[in-house]
Amino acid sequence: MADLFSSLQLRDVSIRNRIAISAMCMYSAHEGEASDFHLAHYGRFGLGGAGLVMIEATAVLPEGRISHGDLGLWSDRHIEPLARIVRLLKSQGATVGIQLCHSGRKANRQRPWHGNGPVGDEDQTLRGEATWPIKAPSAIAFGREYQVPTETTYRDMADIREAFVAAVERANLAGFDIVELHAAHGFLLHSFMSPLTNLRSDAYSGSFEGRHRYALEVVGDMRAAWPRERPMFVRVSAQDGVEGGRTLADTVAFAQALKAAGVDVIDCSSGGLAGHSASTSRDAPSYGFQIPYAQAVRSEADIATMAVGLITEPELANAAIAEGRTDLVAIGRQALFDPNWPLHAEAALGVADDSNPYASWPVQYGWWLNGRHKTLASLRSSPPEPGRLPERNTL
Repeated sequence: MADLFSSLQLRDVSIRNRIAISAMCMYSAHEGEASDFHLAHYGRFGLGGAGLVMIEATAVLPEGRISHGDLGLWSDRHIEPLARIVRLLKSQGATVGIQLCHSGRKANRQRPWHGNGPVGDEDQTLRGEATWPIKAPSAIAFGREYQVPTETTYRDMADIREAFVAAVERANLAGFDIVELHAAHGFLLHSFMSPLTNLRSDAYSGSFEGRHRYALEVVGDMRAAWPRERPMFVRVSAQDGVEGGRTLADTVAFAQALKAAGVDVIDCSSGGLAGHSASTSRDAPSYGFQIPYAQAVRSEADIATMAVGLITEPELANAAIAEGRTDLVAIGRQALFDPNWPLHAEAALGVADDSNPYASWPVQYGWWLNGRHKTLASLRSSPPEPGRLPERNTL
């Protein structure tokens, strides 16, 4: 048995293997509601054998969305569309998590295929998508053409904390196994933690303790509202990758505080403060380039981690688990390319039984594919000549 396919126990939740589907925004919701697209999209990963499927960044308030297409959990009407996704994934043996988010100063963005920039007049004219007021720890815009946020007041901060708690309670009603707080990629909580985007002069700024105070308050509220028997994750940008920004040492210290607050897993990404996620001036992307972050946090903070970032090959994923560098590997765009990546990884790592190679596939597929496997094996003994079809169909 390859280490990648060992189970992982987190509190009372058992994950069937160490492969997670990373939270990836699909920008395809309407007023925050999941659609048939989301049901089909996420269902593929359950059928494909993933151990954990993490639902994309889901806004806790309408103004906390990145774009008009973001999922939301600010209303009870959002519960059932998400619950049916949860039911489908669980019926296929997957563990299901949801990532809760407030985008802060990175709100009011176009869907990527509409330009991936700030929402403008054309979006209003063509699609009826208008901007809304945005908030951040300090009045610093994400970029030159982006809206300048207003600085959050204490009342704003209390309202946002309450929104996270309400979203956690709705996630519980929807049947999720795991809840993850998004505190990375330049969104609201990350921008509180970075000295580059937090220029406040109160107790929520300045020192490491001050800058991380608000995020830890949100974590404490969420953990208190989430059932004790279920795990909680936090996604972090392990380093900003920008001079004067947060460092890996900051993330290790933050992870230690998160562990004390009852967090179970640190989901290690990077960047996003001044650009796109996992895009930093210090890291040229390479295969598994963020695994060292997960390893450092796991080792130095003594907490379970999840690694993400160009983990495309089963051998790399398995080695990261086998060598104790991380506890989970999160597959993102590779899963979009191949939703059956976990099942194909079984074969690549020699986990599948040669006599019944499709035993782990959904039974509706496996019995067909096992028969096809035998047919193809017999055909390999007498392959047709190149460019010529066999004289008769043996299928």
